[in-house]
This record gives sequence, structure tokens and C-alpha cells, in this order.
Amino acid sequence: MGVEIERKFLIDKKRWQPSASGLDIRQGYLVTEAHRTVRVRTKGRKGFLTIKGATSGISRMELEYEIPLSDAELLLDNLCLKPLIEKKRYIEQYGNHVWEIDVFYGDNEGLVVAEVELSSADEQFALPEWIGKEVSGDKRYYNACLVKHPYKEW
Repeated sequence: MGVEIERKFLIDKKRWQPSASGLDIRQGYLVTEAHRTVRVRTKGRKGFLTIKGATSGISRMELEYEIPLSDAELLLDNLCLKPLIEKKRYIEQYGNHVWEIDVFYGDNEGLVVAEVELSSADEQFALPEWIGKEVSGDKRYYNACLVKHPYKEW
């Protein structure tokens, strides 16, 4: 069983500029319950199905499987809750960690969030100068919540 341990932060948009090109992501949810989510995602030209358990602190069970791109697109277009999450993901290396920066568009235009995956909940890591407020425990920033309450409605 996989476990995801991550922390999430807002970005100071004036201080961060992408160091490489990003990857387009489209994702939707088949299930968004308190104790489980089932997500479908296209990332570039690949499709994925992800099952996540309940969040406990900054950790939760996560299983991800690659699926045919055509299946992912069919699910996104026909079965997933709307609106879909649309974003461009950038990867930044800082210190010993890889940061994923998501620049949202569509119904979540204007939101920019950075996540760092950790090997343990108490792992120490350096914060880049472009990191803003931590939002790890704020459910409004969970992608599954952004489907129900898009950023444009805040």
C-alpha cells in the first residue's frame, strides 16, 4: 500500500518564475467522500486512475495506476464531477526535494499551489524564497474540494 505524505503551500507569484516548461493536467473525480476519493487524470499524453484514503495529518493512503489515455478522457468527459480541474504543473528542484507547482486555470484561475512530498511527517526541508503561506490542513485547497467549490467562487 502506498502512502502519500505531502505539505502544500501558496506561492508568492512575484518571486516565482518557472525554470522549465510545464505539463498540462486535466483531472476529475468519480468519488469525493470524507474517507476516500477516486480521481481520473490525464497528464500530458498519459491517463491515470488514483484512489486515495482519508487524510490523517499530512498523510494518506494512495494507489495510482496508469490507464489508457482514451479511457481517462472518456471518464473525464462523461462520468467525472464537473467542473474538471485544469492546471499546468511545473517541477522545481530545491535543496534535496522536488516541488510540484500547479498553476490552475478554468474555474480555479488565479490559484497557484506548491506541494512537496516527504518520506515522513516530521522530515525537515528547506523552503524556497517563493513559498508563501502553508495550506496543508486547509481543505479548500484540496483538488477534490476545488471541484465542489472552485477558487473563482471564494
